[in-house]
Amino acid sequence: MDEQSQKPKLTPKDFFVQFGVVAALYVSAISLINLLFQTINYAFPDELAYYGDPYSSGIRWAIASLIIIFPLFLTLAWFIGKDFRVYPEKRELSIRKWLIYFTLFVAGIAVVVDLIALVNTFLSGEITARFILKVLAALVVAGGVFGYFIYDLRQKNPVGRKDKTFAWIAAALVLASIVGGFAIMGSPGTAREKRFDAERVSNLQNIQWQIVNYWQQKEKLPKKLAELEDSIDGWRAPKDPDADTAYDYVVGDGLSFKLCASFSRSTIGEREKLKGRGGSIGKGGISYSTPAYNGIGIGIADNWEHDGGRFCFDRAIDPERYPPINKVPKPL
Repeated sequence: MDEQSQKPKLTPKDFFVQFGVVAALYVSAISLINLLFQTINYAFPDELAYYGDPYSSGIRWAIASLIIIFPLFLTLAWFIGKDFRVYPEKRELSIRKWLIYFTLFVAGIAVVVDLIALVNTFLSGEITARFILKVLAALVVAGGVFGYFIYDLRQKNPVGRKDKTFAWIAAALVLASIVGGFAIMGSPGTAREKRFDAERVSNLQNIQWQIVNYWQQKEKLPKKLAELEDSIDGWRAPKDPDADTAYDYVVGDGLSFKLCASFSRSTIGEREKLKGRGGSIGKGGISYSTPAYNGIGIGIADNWEHDGGRFCFDRAIDPERYPPINKVPKPL
């Protein structure tokens, strides 16, 4: 009977707290690895990358997850440690043992797969600093989780000094990674400005295509953007996404014209600054520049780079490249 009375009982609170701390640890570890990978991608870009994320959405998601989930993990871990000081027998809860051993199993597999990938890449002769750093990042995070739970299984004290050391080291690593992510991504205000500028460029590209199509149909340039509007297909000239003002369109000599907008940030010179960060040949053999903003892969094309403030794009239609569309002759 004494042994029965001393056996720890699993309460609903224990179940959800134990499950919650492990779930928070998984999300935090995965988010940290993703953030480290994105940082490595920025520092060591892949020359063969076609597509990319000029707005750092991967970094933003990883940072957001760490800001919310990692403090939750530390809070739950602290709560469990406090509970263990009062009820040391709870260290023997079956669900806790199951979750710890499952975590060790997952972390062990991650380490083994990581090492296999490293050896395989080395044998194929494709070893790069980018790949090595990613392997090390995954190895450090997975190895840290594995080592901590091995220690946790072996220790007998409710909360040891090494628990606090682990918490401080983990917090420092997460904080440093978040700071590095913000250094790459910029502030939320910067991200908003980039998206507005990207929308402006997209709108001007849309207008330009409509002007070229108008020329091919009528063999003349429209005098104003209102002439491009079509009640059949419903097209209307887009406006600035922030100021809600019309874009400027100026007809020049012959088949030349200008499209103007007011931009928040400059992209001129970004190609040279980010040379090697993925600028290459896109699908269909179309040449693209390095992204206008810090990203990897295809971005804004060379002829859409712009300065901050009001900027005009000079355009001229080449009749040989964009000949008028042959009209169907009327039947006699």
